[in-house]
Amino acid sequence: MMFLMQGIADTMVYLQREGRLLRGEHNLLGEAFLVIASAAGVQQQQEVLAWLLEPLSQQWIQIEWQNNYLSEPLGLVRLCSETAFMWSLFHTITFFEKALKRSGMRKGQSSSTSSSTPHPMASHLSWMLPPLLKLLRAIHSLWSPSVFQVLPGEIKAAMSMSDVERSSLLGVGNPKLSKGALTFIEGSPFDVNKEGYTEPNEADIRNWLKGIRDSGYNVLGLSATIGDPFFKGIDVDSVALALIENIQSMEFRHTRQLVHSVLIPLVKSCPPDMWGVWLEKLLHPLFVHCQQALSCSWFGLLHEGRAKVPDNHGILTGSDLKVEVMEEKLLRDLTREICLLLSTIASPGLNTSLPALEHSGHVARVDMSSIKDLDAFAPSSMVGFLLKHKSLAIPVLQISLEAFTWTDSEAVTKVCSFSASVVLLAILTNNVDLREFVSRDLFPALIQGLALESNAFISADLVNLCREIFIYLCDRDPAPRQILLSLPCITPNDLHAFEEALTKTASPKEQKQHMRSLLLLATGNNLKALAAQKNVNIITNVTARPRGPVNAPGNGIEEGDSVGLAAIL
Repeated sequence: MMFLMQGIADTMVYLQREGRLLRGEHNLLGEAFLVIASAAGVQQQQEVLAWLLEPLSQQWIQIEWQNNYLSEPLGLVRLCSETAFMWSLFHTITFFEKALKRSGMRKGQSSSTSSSTPHPMASHLSWMLPPLLKLLRAIHSLWSPSVFQVLPGEIKAAMSMSDVERSSLLGVGNPKLSKGALTFIEGSPFDVNKEGYTEPNEADIRNWLKGIRDSGYNVLGLSATIGDPFFKGIDVDSVALALIENIQSMEFRHTRQLVHSVLIPLVKSCPPDMWGVWLEKLLHPLFVHCQQALSCSWFGLLHEGRAKVPDNHGILTGSDLKVEVMEEKLLRDLTREICLLLSTIASPGLNTSLPALEHSGHVARVDMSSIKDLDAFAPSSMVGFLLKHKSLAIPVLQISLEAFTWTDSEAVTKVCSFSASVVLLAILTNNVDLREFVSRDLFPALIQGLALESNAFISADLVNLCREIFIYLCDRDPAPRQILLSLPCITPNDLHAFEEALTKTASPKEQKQHMRSLLLLATGNNLKALAAQKNVNIITNVTARPRGPVNAPGNGIEEGDSVGLAAIL
């Protein structure tokens, strides 16, 4: 079988050189080979990949085209006038994507075999990724103001959203595609008609830019899942330049896609001994930018009625209402993706050194002799690693605070798991800055989150975090008591009765109920998330989610002096 496949592969190369086999057809046949080889084992996959990738590598690694088209931003303009070559690059990248998806361990194969055998694509990353990173860097640079202003009108127009993208943001059916337009199915663009190599127009360039971004991001994300060959074989500086250099010029839709397709897989797959090399270099600029951009956009939406997003290309046309809907959708999508990244950072597999809290049921029940330095958790807890590096911690903690006031229950659900890990580390370590942040900043932010009706379906988790902060930290920091006493309808006797009730139960469920009742009492039943939950009959195996616009939150809670985060800053 392998002998026959090699013969067919040689024939494919011959037919393509003769111009009788289109690149799209070559990719489909190559993918079929990979499917067959995947059933035969890793060695056979390696052989098939060598047959299929070797002809592609001959063009891909040539330095001439990289210098001609990728050495300076306007080189990409020249590339977009070379129709045959631009689509050849496109098909090469899409085949890399197919090869990565189709290779590796199958579900039925032994994990012990996979751990001792290198990934079939591992040896190809060193020549495959550097030109791709240069190409993505060049594409990202098109959106920087200094480059954008000198671009020809056709390129500027191609950078706008397609009608399909705008319709998707508006939640309506896709419009009819124009003749010859490239269609996208599950992120894998393909159109054999592009082999005709006519002069590219605005739609062709737009489709090419989108196709390179879609498949290029997927190639990087899939490559990261291979592990050491990526993280120890690829230059992190070249990755950072390609992905993050122009992060401040990125539109929200592209930042969301970058986080989803590249950074989340990278975070999941990065070996702990490489966190120091990779995470700070890639995540610090991302978090700093996103904290500022999201904060500004949410302020605009909640206080001025319109989100402020940088996605000006393609959404300026149409009615004001349609533009506002698209802007809000772009804002919510990026917010949820950033919060999903935080949730990923807090996932159990990346935080193996974090134990579960012992629910002994008594106040301040952590054995003080077991308290450790934050450094003790950093090597095997990504949240601990992040908090140890203040340049990463400051924007991330600010995002986690503000997310509770952004009226998006999906984002709050995702950020809750991250906040839970932060609370746990504040309890288990002797880090004063972290303890003050949790006690003085996060605690009131959680209460403020309960003031939003949109958080009704995550209110139990918010109340539980309040419970943990009070029970385990109130004797180590005065802020939790002070914050509760600053609420409008509470008396010292109410707080004393609450603390006495806590000492009489070892049940976390009962403790949560006491905390919930106290918060309702202390705020005069003004915590809308708890009030809404109280008025709904809940079936535990059904999740309902509020739909449509929600009201902007009022700032009804006094947070006192800004000590915790301010101390870190």
